This record gives sequence, structure tokens and C-alpha cells, in this order.
Amino acid sequence: MHQSPSILTIAGSDSGGGAGIQADLKTIAMLGGFGASVITALTAQNTTAVTGIHPVPPQFVAQQLSAVLSDLTVRAAKTGMLLSGEIIRTVAAALASRNFPLVVDPVCVAQSGARLLEESAVNDMVRHLFPITDLLTPNIPEAELFTGLTLKSAQDICEAAQRLLAMGPKAVLIKGGHMDSPASTDWYATPGQKPLPLMQSRVDTQNLHGTGCTLSAAIAAHLGQGHDMLTSVRRAQAYLHAALRASYPVGAGGGSPNHAVPLLKEQARLGVLDELAEAGRQLALLPHFSRLIPEVRSNLVLALPYASSAQDIAAFSGRITCTRRGEVILAGGPEFGASSHMARVLLAAAKFNPRLTCALNILCNEDTLRSLKRTGMTCASFDRADEPADGLGQHGGTMDWGTQAALETSGTPRTVDAVVDLGGPGKEAMIRVLATDPKELLAKVRRILDLL
Repeated sequence: MHQSPSILTIAGSDSGGGAGIQADLKTIAMLGGFGASVITALTAQNTTAVTGIHPVPPQFVAQQLSAVLSDLTVRAAKTGMLLSGEIIRTVAAALASRNFPLVVDPVCVAQSGARLLEESAVNDMVRHLFPITDLLTPNIPEAELFTGLTLKSAQDICEAAQRLLAMGPKAVLIKGGHMDSPASTDWYATPGQKPLPLMQSRVDTQNLHGTGCTLSAAIAAHLGQGHDMLTSVRRAQAYLHAALRASYPVGAGGGSPNHAVPLLKEQARLGVLDELAEAGRQLALLPHFSRLIPEVRSNLVLALPYASSAQDIAAFSGRITCTRRGEVILAGGPEFGASSHMARVLLAAAKFNPRLTCALNILCNEDTLRSLKRTGMTCASFDRADEPADGLGQHGGTMDWGTQAALETSGTPRTVDAVVDLGGPGKEAMIRVLATDPKELLAKVRRILDLL
């Protein structure tokens, strides 16, 4: 039987359930860990405010730590709200000789603005906790507090990262959510290496309570499963991004990430495969659909809710082909991760229109382009000759770059129905039809066929 690694969180309790110990334990459980906890403070809070803080006596914090560490085989740990210098010194003393990685989220202020670290405790955190930290995860205001810098640019962040590393942690992740920029970029820094920007698209949501807790707990959970630090950070970023996309309000104020997003995706897997299989059968029955199948064959893809990678997108494992007599063949059954090319097209397009879940590639020639234009559908196109020389490394591939370039230059990226790839040397020209669901996609294909 598979045993879940024990992950320890040392933090405050959030009565509203969105941050602190509650967020940490949800995250750890969803990512396959067994969550243990040491509570440093009780808070009375909800989605709008922190109305009270009751500190746990340092002696009882020490007693909790002793109880957990003397019995459980802890694989990784994280700290969150520690509140006071005495609690910080207690935790640091207990963890100084540990044999597992430690992630420190230097929580200073709640999302609502309430102070969660006493001013007198700042020096204690730097002096006692930073030197034994494997990864420090401050947000912009916290990084400014500890370094005395004002962070407005990438150069400022790099300088702050070097100052923080000089305080003792083995690695630093400065979270960029507070920066005013189109993307949210976290900066990962280790001694002797140039800080690495880890970029994520921003999620349009007010449900940001507990994001720092969730990220640090996710990093600890992945470290406890044996992943290296950078891999753990990247996987934690992907989890938080999906949880923010799946978030919803639970009160009058800003809600929290939806920590159950892996469960939601898992529950949807069988239904997506069934829906894709049925859509494929209906596609194959469309009169003359074989005329739209290109030389490299077609594929129909359908995404799980909150898809973040090709493994979240199902396609036909052998693509869609046809005989010389025009009989359409669905080669292989629906499988997740079966089409990297079409999955990347759909993921790139969904960054502009999150409602998109479905896509199909079809033949691109004068006849199909003419028919596509006559349908009145909105099209965008890209030319492979325009791809930057470093495009493959920067954007992950031509499909990513091309789809993004086409949508960005369209003027109305959220309304684009099809992306036209003009092809290139050794690359067949292609039309990739986008849709919010299989029913809409089938309707678009019928319109093209009717006018072909």
C-alpha cells in the first residue's frame, strides 16, 4: 500500500478556513501528503478581516513540535505565521538539527492588512530562522521589509534576492504577485546563480486569501515526495494557478484558492474521455468530413476543467484519418496526453479565452479558407517565418508561439474561432478550429462543410 509522506506545517489557525494551518493541510492532502501541524496562534478571522489573535504559549509550541518530531518521520516542513520572537526562537531551536527540507514563508501581514508578525520579531526571524532555511518565500512587501529596498523592477528584485541569500537561506523565491505587470513572475535565486524568473499568467480573481500559505505548503509537499527544489517550486506554482482558476467566493470578502482542484480534475477524467469519444463518432459521421483531413491527419482534443498541461488534455491516440474512399477512421481511443501539438494550441488559446476546452486541426487550402471566410467566423493567422530565432526556447514550441502571436495580433483574441497556420518548409499549412465545447466545435465544422 502506498504511504503518503508526512509533511509538517508550523503556522497560525485561520477560523475562516482560507489560509494558515487550514490551507496548508488541505494543500498537503490534495498533493498526496499526510499533514501534521504545530499551531502557533489562533486567529478570529473571515474573508473580510482579522478581528482577533490569540498567541499559543511558546512552551506549548515546543511541546507540539516534540510530540510530532519524536514520532512521525517528517519528510519536509514549512512555517507560516510565527507571530513572536519567542516562538521563532523556539521553532528554530527545534528544527536546527533536522534531516528534512524546510520552507519558510515569512508571513508578516494578512491579505486583509492585519499584522501577523510582531515588529520586534523581525530581527529574530532573520537571525535565528533564515540561516537554517532551505527555501525562503517572501512576497514583495516582505522582501522590502527584510532588505530595506523598494522593489519596482526586475533589477531591484535581483538585488533583494542577493541580500536575502546573504542572510543564510539556501534558496529564495520572491513572489511577484504584488507587482503591477501583465504576468505574475516569481524569482528563484540560489547562491552564485542569476535569479531565474518563473512566469505564470495572471488569474482574474479576487480570491487571493491564503495564496502564500498554499504555495509554500505545496512546495513542502513536493519536496517531501523527493523532488528537487526547483521542480517542487514549479509544480507548486502550477497547483496554485489551477486552484486560483477554480476559486469562488465563500463570503463577503475575497475568497481563497480552491484547494480541491486536483480532485475536481480527477472526477472529470472519465466524463471527458466519454464526451470526446462521442464527439469523435459524430465528427466521423459528418458527410464529406474526410475532405477536411490534412496529410498529417486530424486530431480532436478536449480539456479537463482547469487544464494546465498536455496531460490534462485528451485526444485520439492514433489521430483521425480516412481511407481513399472517404471513410473516416478514429485511430486509437481517447487518451490524456495523446496529442502534444494540439494540446499546446488549446492551452495557448485558453490563456486568452479561458472558456475554450476543445480544438480540431483541419486541412488548409484555398477551398477551406474560402469556406471558412464565408462562415463569418473570426480567424487569426501566423506565419512561421516570423518566429523569433529563440522562439522554441522562450515559448516552448512553434504551436505555443504561433497561437499566441495569432491571437495577440487579432485585436479580439477572446472571439477567435480558428487559427490559420500558413505552414513552412516541410510543415503543412493548417487550420485549427477552437470551441468552448464539442457541440460548438461540431457546429463550426458543419458550417465549413456546408460551404465547401
